Amino acid sequence: MSQTLSSPSPVSPSREQRTISPLRQRMLDEMALRAFSDKTQHDYIRHVKMLTVFIGRSPDAATADDLRAFQAHMRQNGIQPPTMNSAVSALRFFFTYACDRPELCNHLRIVKQRQKLPVVLTQEEAARLMEAAPGPKYRAAFGVAYGAGLRVSEVTNLKVSDIDSKRMILRVEQGKGMKDRNAMLSPRLLQLLREWWLIERPRTWLFPGRDPVLSMSPRQIYRVVRDTAVAIGIPKRVGPHTLRHSFATHLLEQGVDIRVIQVLLGHTKLDTTARYAHVASRVLRDVTSPLDQLAPLQPRPGDWP
Repeated sequence: MSQTLSSPSPVSPSREQRTISPLRQRMLDEMALRAFSDKTQHDYIRHVKMLTVFIGRSPDAATADDLRAFQAHMRQNGIQPPTMNSAVSALRFFFTYACDRPELCNHLRIVKQRQKLPVVLTQEEAARLMEAAPGPKYRAAFGVAYGAGLRVSEVTNLKVSDIDSKRMILRVEQGKGMKDRNAMLSPRLLQLLREWWLIERPRTWLFPGRDPVLSMSPRQIYRVVRDTAVAIGIPKRVGPHTLRHSFATHLLEQGVDIRVIQVLLGHTKLDTTARYAHVASRVLRDVTSPLDQLAPLQPRPGDWP
């Protein structure tokens, strides 16, 4: 199933690239030096554009009052904390490295986020979702998310050459944080992938998009997972990351060491993995309360019969 990845054909620069401003080019250069992903670069540029539109002049001329007003404007318009904090990160980078005005970063505030427990499917719900997947391609993609715990971007970026059936691993290249890792490849997942490969015979991308030169987009698989869950009556809010959450939770309930799960998920911090203990119902049920360890309490006169 291994194939070499052909080099992309050169693309002529767009009109926007030819007329790019020196300030924006400086920021792009600084991000490229740090090997930021394309998505991060796109998001950072978008946030700086939003500030530019808000203050009505070049962003490098922003003042402390402008930044406070911009954050207040985002909050008043219902922008959620993750997006606000992403904007703060982008603007801190912009003023530190593109403008050489790091003192302005003192006026950008991180917004506290409510910590929510991840949504997790039961094993029965996961089986129903897999069964209802619209065809072998999506059944295999769902299987990778649930059977190996990959992020949706890691699923869509898999290449045929990333499947190592001899060692029973999936190679994840440049996952989150620009890190490579090996993910588990179970016999049943390998069977799903082979069934899909024998039908389509993908050459480079394991899950190609409508244009076979490109991989399937994360948005496309998100939409299919969501619509499938709704169609079969799963009442939870389900997306590809729900399958990853379910993978980790079900492993924890099976008694797999949490540090092994941390490695499989590609988490840098154990604290990130530990949150699955909060939703692993079997783990919680198996814990004995200290109250149950006490000797039986003797009723006192006047106690409720």
